[in-house]
Amino acid sequence: MDRPQNWQPIEVRVRETVSHREPGEEFLFYRSVAAGLIDAVQENCSRGAFENMEGAGQLSSDPITNLKYHFVVTAAMLARFCMEGGMAMEEAFSLSDEYIRRMDCCSNLAEIVYIHDQMALDYVCRMRRLKKNIASSKQVAEAIDYIYVHIMDRVTVNDLAEAVCVSPTHLSRIFKQETGISVSEYIRQRKIDMAKNLLRFSSYDFADIAAMLAYSSQSHFIQHFRSQVGMTPKAYRDTNYMNNWNVNREPFPAAEQAATSSE
Repeated sequence: MDRPQNWQPIEVRVRETVSHREPGEEFLFYRSVAAGLIDAVQENCSRGAFENMEGAGQLSSDPITNLKYHFVVTAAMLARFCMEGGMAMEEAFSLSDEYIRRMDCCSNLAEIVYIHDQMALDYVCRMRRLKKNIASSKQVAEAIDYIYVHIMDRVTVNDLAEAVCVSPTHLSRIFKQETGISVSEYIRQRKIDMAKNLLRFSSYDFADIAAMLAYSSQSHFIQHFRSQVGMTPKAYRDTNYMNNWNVNREPFPAAEQAATSSE
């Protein structure tokens, strides 16, 4: 398409001081929504992360309009992350459109924040249900739900079996039949998925990540990560930390992603 004859590129003056925060925390939030991590999303909403405009960039001089513009960005990102996580395209976009329409009727900051939190919880609950549907039995679906709810705890087969009121042997058998992998392997994979996100989108050190994911030690975490991924956490972070985050995000695993608890 030909440019208008009077078209001129915009001159952008880069400020000496940093005015935009690193997008890592935001991407961790999007990943948590797409992974069905209700607790993490609720925590993000309860501490007012969305309404904190420090380092968020000023899109309008009017505070209400500025927050509305950021809302639209968030809605678009949630739709795309959830589609990558398995949500149907029409459902993801329809949700985004509907919440943007609701937000457009808001007249103050508190209303916008309320609609944002409702949107985030709507998406994350839908993604949680989507992930549970990979299981056909009630017990396996409940076990998967337990893993996501206790994402940062140490979870064992015995814990899961007690939670869903079946024997460990029976749970192990039906879990593998329905998901194709053992309970322990499922937990390990989800833990590594979460570790990858923390390495890519946060500045936590390896000891912090090991503690957050209930590993017995930092060395155990590093050993486990290397055996699963084929490289150390340091090598993974050096390769992937905020690397082309806007276009080359790591794809989600086939069934679910981004999180989990201990062995």
